[in-house]
Amino acid sequence: MAAEVITIPRAALHEQVAQRLRQMLVENRIPPGAKLNERELCAALNVSRTPLREAIKMLAAEGLVELVPNRGAIALALTEHDVANTFEVMAGLEALSGELAARRVTDEELAEIRALHFEMMAAYTRRDLSAYYSLNSRIHRAINAAAKNPVLTTTYNQVNARLQALRFRSNQDGAKWKHAVGEHEKMIEALSERDPAAMRDVLLAHLTHKRDAVLELLREDVTAKTPSKARR
Repeated sequence: MAAEVITIPRAALHEQVAQRLRQMLVENRIPPGAKLNERELCAALNVSRTPLREAIKMLAAEGLVELVPNRGAIALALTEHDVANTFEVMAGLEALSGELAARRVTDEELAEIRALHFEMMAAYTRRDLSAYYSLNSRIHRAINAAAKNPVLTTTYNQVNARLQALRFRSNQDGAKWKHAVGEHEKMIEALSERDPAAMRDVLLAHLTHKRDAVLELLREDVTAKTPSKARR
């Protein structure tokens, strides 16, 4: 008996490709400033150019890549000034999300966030950064969703997309990663107690520390790329 052939709709295919490209960008497999080579990506993802180009357009609309005339798609590269400004906005969005979520979260939503936190802690124990970061992002998105403000969610997603790769890299420092985990435990505690002020404070602190870690990484990158004679 012949196997049934299942056709994947084009829309579903290019969305799947976009998700895989996001992960490659976040995990620095496509570094900031790098050109997205269509031929290589088609081979790596086993897709044709049409869904790949549609996926790249999606990422351009999200601000993850830039479409440069005569060069094609380039992975977003943020300057130190860009990062500081974006984190300033992100801190406000995260804090407001936490404050509203503490007031509006349902028992079911709280149970789901706690379950994600336990999974995230297991990934941290294994030092599985990829799984940890995926679960971490889901927790932040779940807190934002629990705020139940669609305008806030739309803005949050747009701004957060610009910072994903940098937030991922900031956890590669063991001490900073451990500190971030401690702040997540405080988030769960404040959310469980439905304490808006505590949620606002811990998320503001969390984003401030994340900003500082990211800026430190960027400065280290600049130093590493500067010829030794110029650093003397």
